[in-house]
Amino acid sequence: MTKNTAKNIDANDFTRVQDLPTGTPQGQQTTMPNNSTSNQSANHNNVDSSTNNDAAQANAQTIKQTIFNQRDDINNPHTPDTDGHEETHFGYKTVNKAEKQARVADVFTSVAKKYDIMNDLMSFGIHRLWKRYAISLSGVRSGQHVLDIAGGTGDLAKVFSREVGRNGHVVLSDINAAMLEVGRERLINAGCNNVDFVLANAETLAPFDDESFDLVTISFGLRNVTDKDAALKAMYRVLKPGGRLLILEFSKPVFEPLSKAYDLYSFTALPIMGKIIANDAESYQYLAESIRMHPDQQTLKQMMQQAGFENCDYHNLTAGIVAVHRGFKA
Repeated sequence: MTKNTAKNIDANDFTRVQDLPTGTPQGQQTTMPNNSTSNQSANHNNVDSSTNNDAAQANAQTIKQTIFNQRDDINNPHTPDTDGHEETHFGYKTVNKAEKQARVADVFTSVAKKYDIMNDLMSFGIHRLWKRYAISLSGVRSGQHVLDIAGGTGDLAKVFSREVGRNGHVVLSDINAAMLEVGRERLINAGCNNVDFVLANAETLAPFDDESFDLVTISFGLRNVTDKDAALKAMYRVLKPGGRLLILEFSKPVFEPLSKAYDLYSFTALPIMGKIIANDAESYQYLAESIRMHPDQQTLKQMMQQAGFENCDYHNLTAGIVAVHRGFKA
């Protein structure tokens, strides 16, 4: 599908960041209002003065809920009220839990347009083989429903769209509007008409019903989640009994000489490439640091078990630089 064809898609399809859906997945999502925030506020201010104050307040609350805050992304469960001054890591930095989601949002908003080319450069194209192997472990079949969390530019969702066929369904979900917009455009242009695009927080997966997916995947996204235990529990919740979780993520190299060379490459070459290609060395410095702060293979397996998953295992790729974790819901 060409870009011109994509522009002719039904007017109800979202085409701008502010039109991205926040509601129900699987073909039933509600797009954001087309009118601007300023128009909404103006309309609210023009409410007849005789209108009941309670009704006016309710209307204002509704307007507030429909405005998508691109800076903070969506539904941050960590606030000063809920977490106080509790701290977590942002790369090697220590930040308040309430701040991390917005900081991660800034990183991926910055790199979204160059994300695919940087992945090819950083991994020398090997990330495509990692993803292909993860898909081979998915067991996905025709007619199934798949949720790809932190799906970004849609590499996995594009393949799943083909595998589940016209009777199946795929939801490409991401917390970051800029990343989701890139994935949406890419998959629409590829003719993937059985995919929905839904803004969702991995820690809650609030738009999705219990036991609604046969397969849940998250690829190179879990390490950026503030509360990974909460995210794993949310993934367990939305899986059907017998469903499968796949996590593809950077991990800990099992070969010490490779580990040292990998560290040297990560902290020298990656920021330089980020500066040259994406004009953003700082974001790629964070990405390198976030990999080191992510749980190792065995720790993540134990976290999955604590969330309720059974028959958990993992497969090291490229000597443990990347690992695919797998677990099942009984």
